[in-house]
Amino acid sequence: MQVLTMPQTQKLSVTRLLLLGGAIAGPLFLLVVLMQDYTRPGFDPRLQPLSLLSLGDWGWVQIINFVLAGVLNLLYAVGLWRRLHPGRAGTWGPILIGAYGLGLIAVGIFRTDPVNGFPPGAVKPSNPSWHGAIHALGGLFIFLVLAAALGVFARFFLARKERWWAYYCLASAILILVVFFGGIHDPVLMARTLRLGTLIGWLAASLIAVRLLCDPEAANER
Repeated sequence: MQVLTMPQTQKLSVTRLLLLGGAIAGPLFLLVVLMQDYTRPGFDPRLQPLSLLSLGDWGWVQIINFVLAGVLNLLYAVGLWRRLHPGRAGTWGPILIGAYGLGLIAVGIFRTDPVNGFPPGAVKPSNPSWHGAIHALGGLFIFLVLAAALGVFARFFLARKERWWAYYCLASAILILVVFFGGIHDPVLMARTLRLGTLIGWLAASLIAVRLLCDPEAANER
């Protein structure tokens, strides 16, 4: 049985704390969105994308939600690097999760344009604004890098012979791409597919952190 020295114990504690950021990032984000679904006047989650919550008098709540989720995932990426590097998934896993976190911060800072009657009284611009265009590209970027990260972790768990985790990561990666691109041309359908893709992807990223937290003393995967 390996005995950990004090510096090793401290490193392990910091790594666990960083991974914890990833574990709570997805559920916290979804909880805040769910609360706003039922408290924001005029907002209908069946018709309007969740990004519209960044607009209006209470838009700052969703802006903070995006940015906080991004920061937590950046911390998660650092934890992944400390936990896995230079082993399997120890390079691309942290890089892609870090990119996912940066994307969340970007879509929080650069708000989308009004659409589908929200916020109440706002008029949809005839052409997308510069910040609305950045927001849309940021959303695409987030789903792509998150799908890639889940693909990396599918290989990671497959190498560890944790096949159900590998299948879960792979299925989540495929599903978020299918639902994202499947509803991109229909505004009403897009509101629902984006929400479904967010639920699948955000939770998958957090559950990987939970899995690693449950196995803190395992050796680096190579």
